[in-house]
Amino acid sequence: MIGTWINIGAILLGGFAGLAFGARLPERLRQTVIAALGLFTAGIGVRMFLQTEEPILALGGIALGAMIGEWWRIEDGLTALGAWLERRFAHASKGTGVEDQLAPIGDGFAEGGRFVRGFLTASLLFCVGPMTILGSIQDGLSGDYSLLAIKSVLDGFAAMAFASTLGIGVLFSVLVVFVYQGGLTVLAAQAQAVLTQAMTVEMTAVGGLMLVGLAISSLLEIKRIRVGNLLPGLFMAPLLVALRALVGGWMATLLAAFAR
Repeated sequence: MIGTWINIGAILLGGFAGLAFGARLPERLRQTVIAALGLFTAGIGVRMFLQTEEPILALGGIALGAMIGEWWRIEDGLTALGAWLERRFAHASKGTGVEDQLAPIGDGFAEGGRFVRGFLTASLLFCVGPMTILGSIQDGLSGDYSLLAIKSVLDGFAAMAFASTLGIGVLFSVLVVFVYQGGLTVLAAQAQAVLTQAMTVEMTAVGGLMLVGLAISSLLEIKRIRVGNLLPGLFMAPLLVALRALVGGWMATLLAAFAR
């Protein structure tokens, strides 16, 4: 868990720096920085997806994940959590009505707003990616948190940029980071016995597609995509890899039987 705590500290440090000095940055500059982060995120996502060895499995994983996510309404749940945190903390600190800050962002948002957008965008960006998965597993298995330390530096700079534009909601993304990334670390020993190299590759590819979706939706604001509902795809892709291996084994057995 050391790597996760370092990551949380970096996000908080960068976020507070963004809140403290963000108001001094011109709005035009802040918008350009967010757009630059969006382009970088999209580029990283494409690079991750190109690692796939079986694109059809990545497609199947993210499609099945989307259906499950829509069924479970995962993004609505994240939005509701962000809205609750806004009512609980942002309202108390600013002394203003929540309704003064809320604005519809798109389908699936009962209560939009700057706080919710910052919370959701940062949570997804900090939790989706190969560094989160591989770094957490490495930290849990061997205590080596070097990969998460590198991720922490990147997340700290991203949190500073996001907080200066999207506000305090970015800081509360550490709750999701703690649960998701910390949970992966705790379950690393069990995951090692299950995940193969092929499963990790396809999981990374699906994560790349989600990063591209995040860039298009929340950072570049080109088209609204409920990226949160795609999260189950990270787990469906490895299952499809395992299913393919199982079916392939059966087919090989059948062919060997017929050859006799």
